[in-house]
Amino acid sequence: MSVSPAPSTDEERLAQLGYQQELHRRLSGFSNFAVSFSIISILAGAITSYGIAMNAGGPVAITLGWLFVGIMVTFVALAMAEVCSAYPTAGALYWWAAALAKRNKAAWAWFIGWFNFLGEVAVTAAIDFGAAITTSAFLSLTFDMEVTKGRTFLIFLVLIVIHGLLNTFGVSLVRLLSDVSAWWHLIGVAVIVVVLAFVPDQHKPISEVFFEVRNETGFTFQGAAIYAVLIGLLMAQYTYTGYDASAHVAEETHDAARAAPRGIVLSVVVSVIAGFVLLVAITWSIQDYDAERTTDLGLPPAQIFIDAAGHNLGTFLLFICVVAQFFCGMASVTANSRMSYAFARDGALPGSRLWKKVNPRTGTPTNSIWLCVTISTLLVLPSLWNTTAYAAATSIAVIGLYIAYVGPVLLRRMSDDFTPGPWNLGRWSAAVGWIAIVWVVAICVLFVLPVAGPITAANFNYTIVAVAVVVGGATVWWFASARKWFTGPKQNLIEKAAHGEPTLPAGE
Repeated sequence: MSVSPAPSTDEERLAQLGYQQELHRRLSGFSNFAVSFSIISILAGAITSYGIAMNAGGPVAITLGWLFVGIMVTFVALAMAEVCSAYPTAGALYWWAAALAKRNKAAWAWFIGWFNFLGEVAVTAAIDFGAAITTSAFLSLTFDMEVTKGRTFLIFLVLIVIHGLLNTFGVSLVRLLSDVSAWWHLIGVAVIVVVLAFVPDQHKPISEVFFEVRNETGFTFQGAAIYAVLIGLLMAQYTYTGYDASAHVAEETHDAARAAPRGIVLSVVVSVIAGFVLLVAITWSIQDYDAERTTDLGLPPAQIFIDAAGHNLGTFLLFICVVAQFFCGMASVTANSRMSYAFARDGALPGSRLWKKVNPRTGTPTNSIWLCVTISTLLVLPSLWNTTAYAAATSIAVIGLYIAYVGPVLLRRMSDDFTPGPWNLGRWSAAVGWIAIVWVVAICVLFVLPVAGPITAANFNYTIVAVAVVVGGATVWWFASARKWFTGPKQNLIEKAAHGEPTLPAGE
């Protein structure tokens, strides 16, 4: 799809894509990177889901698994970034799908949008639920609070409401906190690594850090250890989510056609490197694997910090993670609400007229923010009775987001009239794109499989149920009604852009 003439400003480019500038464009390239980096948050995902890999796969899944998944995710990020440069809109993934599809544009936009919406609310739920788990462990260490499911859920509610309020106040506050978050993560990782490298009296042998395999899943069939390692990759794959945020805040970013794709790729690459160093340091400092794996704190890294560095210093390391996870949840609500706002702007959500409203004073989609907060809370409710609720929430986030991530990439590979933006892969585009597609197909199969055995109601992986409900509902709604009126992304310009006809894809 071509655009002519070349735009000279972000607003002109947005007008060519069919939209008026409504959101406040106040994010720098660094701030755009910081939003995605904060949502990936190696001090959130890698810490809160560490126990998943500790049970399934052990050290090899934690360290080498992190690197392997990181390389594969980098291919996905590169392929996404190329499309983002061509179409820097808040709608992002579903908008790209409509722009690139040769046929059934509206249907592609509809289903990619719903997968993206599912993934966004699930990742917000998982991030803030993980933050609640970490905060519960911190409060247990500092105030001797007993960790229970009910208290953890209440802490989750407090956190997600605060994140909703912070996003309601305006993009300038989010920008400031996101910038602080990026530096907090980098400096925090450095502090944790230095402490765990020099303070403990003993360390695990390096060979065990990289090659030891553990299987505590409860499965004992032949090949169960390999199965466990594969399931344990969920830790890394879940952590590497949310970098589509750079695309969703493109309409709030200066020089979006370059800054947004850079934000997508750099947030992943920096996370791969910093996360690997962090996870090696944590795994290297394990003192008592079985005791730390089953700690009453409900968070293995918290016990590892205490055993390796002592109560006070270990609690301080956990505090670094608590603050980082707070920032992470805030950034996730930002991205989630922008995607929902854009989807509602095109009439695809029930009650879209309400969710697409922008607060004229703050320049934020206030109603959409609280919609996301509410649905994320509903996803976490099963944690009150289901022991694998966190693993299920992470799996839902991975599957929903990565299907949405790779859908436009697949359409890009099938398109013969795609005009790259200023940031592109050149001759490497096809190879990178197909590797990304194959990887996403593999993980979508892997992460709906059982995570613990024997399978009971208490440990059932309800990922497939949640995905089926959303996809089924979107499918029924599409055939019963939406296909008659949803035409894909809509223009919101009163007049055509002065610099050329908008190239918004028309529905079929």
